[in-house]
Amino acid sequence: MWKPPKEIEELKVFQKNAKTVGIILMIIGFLGAMFPVAASLTTVVFVAWMLLMSGFLVGYFTYKSDASDWRGWLKSLIFFGVGIYMIVSPAGGIATLGLLFSIYFFMDAFSGFALATSFYPNKGWGIWTINAILSLLMAMIFVIGWPHTSILLIGLLVGFSLFFDGLALLMGANVMDVFTKHEEK
Repeated sequence: MWKPPKEIEELKVFQKNAKTVGIILMIIGFLGAMFPVAASLTTVVFVAWMLLMSGFLVGYFTYKSDASDWRGWLKSLIFFGVGIYMIVSPAGGIATLGLLFSIYFFMDAFSGFALATSFYPNKGWGIWTINAILSLLMAMIFVIGWPHTSILLIGLLVGFSLFFDGLALLMGANVMDVFTKHEEK
């Protein structure tokens, strides 16, 4: 995961990139929270196309490497089947993604707590803790309302998570800005 850089030049590169990525994540997160149904549908279509492409690539690789390998063909068929299901039945795909996102938010909370402890006692560890707590709350909200609330929650809560990840990066970069100016003197 991300570790605070030690050298002044590394800090400046991290700072610049953290600010840029932080602002972009905040904008994407804001838009996702403002238009949750559109964000949910966009997400399910994106995942469906990734699965279809994966099915094609796995099938192609199986054909080229060992056309008699039934497990490779099965994997390709599963990717195709799930991808087609998500395109044909977006509601079912969104419910499935809702369950997967609850797992994602639980993992995001775990990594946020790990990051906060790696930053502790330096400044900035608190924002990572807040980010981890918010991810944990989002995971619990997904699980409680699943599957009916997935259409709103995917766009809304993913938008919130991206916004707060961006905010944490931006605030972390600003804390490092103070540190680098202090170190250069």
